Amino acid sequence: MTSHQTAQTMKPATAAKKLGVYLEATPAEFREGVVSRAELNALQADPPEWLRELRSNGPHPRPVVAAKLGVSIAGLARGGVTEPLTTEQIDALKQDDPEWLRRERATQAEVRKEAVRIKEKKRQKEQKEQDAERGE
Repeated sequence: MTSHQTAQTMKPATAAKKLGVYLEATPAEFREGVVSRAELNALQADPPEWLRELRSNGPHPRPVVAAKLGVSIAGLARGGVTEPLTTEQIDALKQDDPEWLRRERATQAEVRKEAVRIKEKKRQKEQKEQDAERGE
């Protein structure tokens, strides 16, 4: 008995998310079909011009915008940014450095600092437990 493997496919929205691009800005043939795992790998390995252009200039989806600005997605929403932005718009925001962006960056820095502190505390606790098990 032979088994026939079917190609794993995904919706265009999933593929766009994995590629880090805004779905609505992709070509119609990408949005209207399904994307196989092999096609996704090929797009990542050797991106066509449209994908390079989107990654470079946008419009970018919220996760990419948030990362480029150094804030969380929720921070974008609090700052009133709800639409995809181009690289040019992101650069302009960075240059303007509005108060909400400074505040959200500071919040994000605190979140990261707290995450490092918790991770270090956990590591120290685990080390103490290991030392106790060895009778040290």
